[in-house]
Amino acid sequence: MRFSIRFNNDRPVREYMALAQAAEAAGFDQFWVSDDLFLYGVWPILAACATVTERIQLGTCIINPYTMHPAEIAMQAVSLDELSQGRALVGLGAGAGDFLGWVGLPQERPLTRIVETIQVLRALFKGDVVAHHGRELGQWSPEAYMRVPTRQIPIYLGAMSPKMLEAIGAYADGGLPLLFPPEHYHAARAHVDAGLAAQGRAPEDVDMAACIWVSVGDDAQAAEAVLRQKIAYYGHALSDTILANLGVDRSEFIPIEHAIQHDHDEARACAMVTPAMLKIGITGSGADLLPRLTALIDAGARHISFGPPLGPDPLAAIGVLGREVLPALRDYRV
Repeated sequence: MRFSIRFNNDRPVREYMALAQAAEAAGFDQFWVSDDLFLYGVWPILAACATVTERIQLGTCIINPYTMHPAEIAMQAVSLDELSQGRALVGLGAGAGDFLGWVGLPQERPLTRIVETIQVLRALFKGDVVAHHGRELGQWSPEAYMRVPTRQIPIYLGAMSPKMLEAIGAYADGGLPLLFPPEHYHAARAHVDAGLAAQGRAPEDVDMAACIWVSVGDDAQAAEAVLRQKIAYYGHALSDTILANLGVDRSEFIPIEHAIQHDHDEARACAMVTPAMLKIGITGSGADLLPRLTALIDAGARHISFGPPLGPDPLAAIGVLGREVLPALRDYRV
């Protein structure tokens, strides 16, 4: 089993150093940080974490090849890999169309852009001249190659749509599919397997992380309240597929969105989050988390990735996961 932990990039940079140290001490294998627009940049965050850790891998979750050109992605990744002594991971994704619209960037062929980005990154990480002429990234000259030592840094792909999930199996070294709810693993895995088959690859060629929302703490009620808050803020933006997986009608989020966006009444919005909506993630004490986590292992998951909100106190949540959850999952036998 492999375990990773994910954070948003909305905290002061120095806070991640303590979080990364705690995650390493708790037994996590990977530490991922997002790179959402107009928050703190992921590369300095991970570089800071590299200076205070020794074993844990450090990855971007995710960067997109629109706001950062693939050549710059390669440069930053190689720099992080050198600083961390070979612990860098590159998590790519197409990005959210709405967010790209904030800065006037169209997203016309996201799958094509992702595939081309993976291709040029592999060439750059190999030290080759990038012989690329594509629809999205254009034609690269013979001067396009890394001039410093590098290696094949693992490339993970964040995905939710069927085509992007297939691309994990077809092109990536690993996958970061968001599972809403966690029981969606079977459906996501089927798309990844289709991509594997299309390219003649084996399942062991791809590290597919089961990326879930978790809120854990010694106070189960407080942990649930944090997940309620996240759902209240973001539930209205969930896709129809996710809502169908949860058995929730989009109309149920209308009063919640109104309470948040118009009335600015967070308490009332959170109170309207139903048990069915809460199933999007896993919440409670360490022991409360285990039944749905072991069900993921039964379904075939060999990498579980714990993501925001994590709990009322993320540092304390890391401790609970390290003491009560990770050892139990490592000892679990299907």
